[in-house]
Amino acid sequence: MSNTSLLADRYRLGEVLGTGGVAQVRRARDVLLARDVAVKLFQPGDLADARRIDNEICALAGLSHPGLVTVYDADPSGETPYVVLELIEGRTLRDRVADGPMSVEDVRRVGAALADALAHVHARGFVHRDIKPSNVLLDDEETPRLSDFGLVRAEGEAGLTKTGQVVGTAAYLAPEQVRGQEVTSAADVYALGLLLLECLTGRREYEGAEIEAAVARLHRPPVVPDDLPFDLVRLLSRMTALSAARRPSAGECAKALRFPAADQPTRYLAPADESTLVVAPPPRKRGLFAAASAVVLISAIGTGLSAWNSATSSSETPANAPTSTSAPARTADPVPAPVVVQSTAPAVTPAPVQVVDRGTPVGPGGDRSGSDKPGGDKPGSGKSGKGKDKKGGA
Repeated sequence: MSNTSLLADRYRLGEVLGTGGVAQVRRARDVLLARDVAVKLFQPGDLADARRIDNEICALAGLSHPGLVTVYDADPSGETPYVVLELIEGRTLRDRVADGPMSVEDVRRVGAALADALAHVHARGFVHRDIKPSNVLLDDEETPRLSDFGLVRAEGEAGLTKTGQVVGTAAYLAPEQVRGQEVTSAADVYALGLLLLECLTGRREYEGAEIEAAVARLHRPPVVPDDLPFDLVRLLSRMTALSAARRPSAGECAKALRFPAADQPTRYLAPADESTLVVAPPPRKRGLFAAASAVVLISAIGTGLSAWNSATSSSETPANAPTSTSAPARTADPVPAPVVVQSTAPAVTPAPVQVVDRGTPVGPGGDRSGSDKPGGDKPGSGKSGKGKDKKGGA
């Protein structure tokens, strides 16, 4: 068919935009509505190919979502089956990743839009089965659109492929697809997880020949960089879980990407005698505990200084020591009162701490004799003179 001829007496075909195994996509001009469109021309084949074309056209015609390419027209039964699609001016996500890794913010935005579109597809009972960067179109504003439903099928429907034949792109196949098991919407979630990981790292996770790339995921999970935000590491790990049952739905992925957890725990290594990963409380709570501990420590230091100065002042001048008439009598230095810092944080009960204060133990909960409670100085404690606390506090 020449470029000047009209398809269906309406579409003037132009340049080739892309070529696949069973179809070719070309730019075209709708002379009836005076607008540019994309026309996907299918190569005639056997009965399985015809059914696959019907599936794609029926699926696209029944889907309507901002994250999907819109279908304008179709004719699956003609000499040259075709479908007329919305023309997206821009580039593919594969071209964008070739320029380098994307920022976390951009990956969240793109991922949420694609997951939301997949949720719409899954809700209509379809599985895409070919999620990959080259099937995501980016317009001039970098808004993603999911395209190429050539391998779409209704969930639970009998496959159209030969026994033992794996359908999809090897680098993005889910483990159950590699094993030849039933393919559900969880396979799309797995592929989306690998796609987002590739956007973050700038490289494909499973490289190599088709068989090597397909089988690799059965031997090792994808490597998720640990310098990513905690919630993103957790989400990508769940999306690419070996078991399909452990993966979140596309709708859950969209929500997690659009609304990341605000209070993320901090991970650190466990002590040497432990084999499990310890997850610390959120930073805010750890700050409250540190503030309460600081109050206990400052109070203990103040009590210790008071006791030491009291003992020093009482033993400065022995009772039988001669006094000099030429020098004024020496008095004990004034002793500063213990400093107690009042915390505005909510009450937090720290772990019991044992502190020795001139032989006076500190009880559980931070109670200190002669420091935090009235009448703390007990008879015979050695605290006397001007340095004695009146009520054990400032």
